Amino acid sequence: MRLQILANRPVLMDLKILLPSHVFAEKAGLSRIVFETGDGSYGLLPHRLDCVAVLCPGILVYENEIEGETYVAIDAGILVKTGAAVLVSVRNAIAGQDLAQLRDSVEREFLQLNQQEQSMRSALMKMESGLIRRMVAFHND
Repeated sequence: MRLQILANRPVLMDLKILLPSHVFAEKAGLSRIVFETGDGSYGLLPHRLDCVAVLCPGILVYENEIEGETYVAIDAGILVKTGAAVLVSVRNAIAGQDLAQLRDSVEREFLQLNQQEQSMRSALMKMESGLIRRMVAFHND
């Protein structure tokens, strides 16, 4: 009798999204996950065979009964599905329930990253020019 009850119970997936510095999200009881690769968009259902996929920057979607669909803007990374466990490792991620809000959040995040990148490039150029000046001065002495 116990085996029959367990057999009728739907199998659901667990998702863990990892960033370089911390665990971004851990979700249980997912009925589907949709992600993007260089070859197109793919969907995972709980009974799908184990797989590995290289992720492109885009939107990852997961769904469960409690929260419904949740959208996560992700950077390039990798997805590994083994059994009911799905592990996603990416550099950056931003979650949201509404695609319009998520788009705004992503734009703000990229603008901030671009400003940081410009500051870093400026600092590197100053360091390089200082090094070149010292090398020229050393060569002339």
